[in-house]
Amino acid sequence: MQLYIAVVMPDHVHLIFMPLEDEKHETFSFEEIVGPIKGASAHSINKALKRSGTVWQDESFDHAVRHADSLEQKIEYVRQNPVRKGLVSKPEEYPWLWEPES
Repeated sequence: MQLYIAVVMPDHVHLIFMPLEDEKHETFSFEEIVGPIKGASAHSINKALKRSGTVWQDESFDHAVRHADSLEQKIEYVRQNPVRKGLVSKPEEYPWLWEPES
């Protein structure tokens, strides 16, 4: 996938990405991308907390962005999420925000 932005909030995660194609030129599915992310992160979280069990809910909510201006709006929405939740005053202050360097 090509990752545009990610933010880990206390109770949910936002990712904006574009699926890539495999060697057969078939686009990777949402489940093929998100499943391993949820699995690996759940394993790491459980290991760090010295526990086992479910970390993530089974459901995920996806939204297809069809226009560049909509993509920029969605990226800004994700950037501002920690600010809207009162966790920081500026997105750059939030340690769990990742976006590529310009």
